[in-house]
Amino acid sequence: MSFVVVRVRGTLNIKPDIKYTMELLRLNRVNHCVVIPETVEYTGMIKKVKDYVTWGEIEGDVLSELITKRGKLTGDNPITDSYVKSNSDFKNIKEFAAAVTEGTVNYNTLKDVKPIFRLSPPNKGGYEGIKRSFQIGGALGYRGEKINDLLKRMI
Repeated sequence: MSFVVVRVRGTLNIKPDIKYTMELLRLNRVNHCVVIPETVEYTGMIKKVKDYVTWGEIEGDVLSELITKRGKLTGDNPITDSYVKSNSDFKNIKEFAAAVTEGTVNYNTLKDVKPIFRLSPPNKGGYEGIKRSFQIGGALGYRGEKINDLLKRMI
């Protein structure tokens, strides 16, 4: 299983240890997104920065759309099916995305891929509120499967 983490809040008045954890997660700007595996280490990092990000489990079709539209290689070239076929054991982006969501492969195993996705702000209403958790009507924290709805609005 893989998580997708999206940075929601900026850098003003952020504690140094939280800022360092954000750098380790490669979430340097608002609306940047990363796909990470579900491990104990990453789970601890997410819990540390929970007041600045939102996260949840990503579906395979949403990840394939994210890779197709927002995934970049070194030199800002887009990721295509032919590139995935020539540089991995998968035939196309959909198979690669399915393997990443299952947790059998990391997204970063693809050669020369940029580890982050630069997303636009969510259309149709924006964030629900960047100072409250998702459980009480805000945008921060764990979303579960509803992260896919947010990602579709941001792609």
